[in-house]
Amino acid sequence: MGVVMKKPVKPLQVNPIKLSAPMGATLAFLGIERCMPLMHGGQGCTSFSKVYFTRHFSEPIAVQTTAVTDVTAILDGGDYNIVEAIKNITTKVDPALIGLFTTGLTETKGDDVRGVASQVDFPLAYVNTPDYEGGLECGWGLAAKAVIEQLVAPTEAIDDDRVLLLPHVSLTSLEVEKIKDFIEAFGFDVLALPDISNSLDGHLGEKQSAISDGGITVEAIRSLAESSLVISVGTSMASAAEALTRKNPFVRHHHFSHLSGLEASDSFAALLLQESGRSEPPPVVERWRKRLQDAMLDSHFSLGQTDFLVCAEPDHLAGLCQSLQEAGGRVRVALSTVNSPQLNSVVADVVQVGDLEDAELLHDRYHLVVGNGHCESLAHRLHKGLLLRGYPNWEHVGHQLRSDVLYEGGCNLLFEAANVATDLREHNR
Repeated sequence: MGVVMKKPVKPLQVNPIKLSAPMGATLAFLGIERCMPLMHGGQGCTSFSKVYFTRHFSEPIAVQTTAVTDVTAILDGGDYNIVEAIKNITTKVDPALIGLFTTGLTETKGDDVRGVASQVDFPLAYVNTPDYEGGLECGWGLAAKAVIEQLVAPTEAIDDDRVLLLPHVSLTSLEVEKIKDFIEAFGFDVLALPDISNSLDGHLGEKQSAISDGGITVEAIRSLAESSLVISVGTSMASAAEALTRKNPFVRHHHFSHLSGLEASDSFAALLLQESGRSEPPPVVERWRKRLQDAMLDSHFSLGQTDFLVCAEPDHLAGLCQSLQEAGGRVRVALSTVNSPQLNSVVADVVQVGDLEDAELLHDRYHLVVGNGHCESLAHRLHKGLLLRGYPNWEHVGHQLRSDVLYEGGCNLLFEAANVATDLREHNR
């Protein structure tokens, strides 16, 4: 286990890898069918997020803004802007839900979004996400928790066949789908919240939609407390799971830090075996486990010679480091965007909250960088290998259909990392 180092004290972030909480909330609301994310803040904040995710997914992203300025924020606190924005949205499109979330400007002013929401006669979920606190994971987790607290109906009824998955923000569309398929293979019906597996998966629709197309429905959300089992993945989703269990005292909750690598996948399969009452896992699960074991052997020679720098959100960081370490990869530096209890479980020589300036100062410790598109220039400048993971990835298409989780995804990650490491050594000869 690595030693968690405090972030160096400096007046600003240099070449940051961190993303904001409002951006995480944006993604969470896009995982709800026919939901319109409404960012309560300046027009530029919303435009930035829209362009950012449009480039990442290569898809049009539906998000609206209350277009608050410094003048309107001072004069009326932005309440009027919220009401008018909702009127405009409902006039032009027919959303099933509006997801209202704040930014630094409106949080600094102290706008009461809860009070405004109580005056709006339209299905609405609201959440406070100041962009000067937390990061992408935080905003996603807070939005999921808010949706559960505000929309899920309390009950004591239980559907023994239903499982609710609460995935962390860094799981791709295909990864969420693969986890759902894995659970379904044990005989369960699965819902996910948020569910980007069929809303941000890059499918070709009949026409471009003005609101989110795909995701969990609002009707399904209201009955989520009937799920017999809740599975949260990532520390950022633990509070959302706790909120769901308060809706029904008979709900059982199981938490996983991540679902990457052989050990985590085995623990997940063991839980599903126990909960389903099956004596053995489905044949496809057993087959992929054997493939991952073989992949660990095949990639071990290359990965065992490689020192890694991994940059990611805390939940994502833990999974990536675990997978690489299991196959012999040496994670020398794990660089997190924000602080989190998850960092205590990260396996690396050095675990640090920081930015890419910190990564550059530690350049002599690693050969290969695993991180988002912001790491690309650093890797090229320092002649390091690069494995692109996380938000954003603007250089490659198809990111949403990449999977690193469970047995099957573990094979993909190890093979890709081993091939990049081998190519790097051949290039440097």
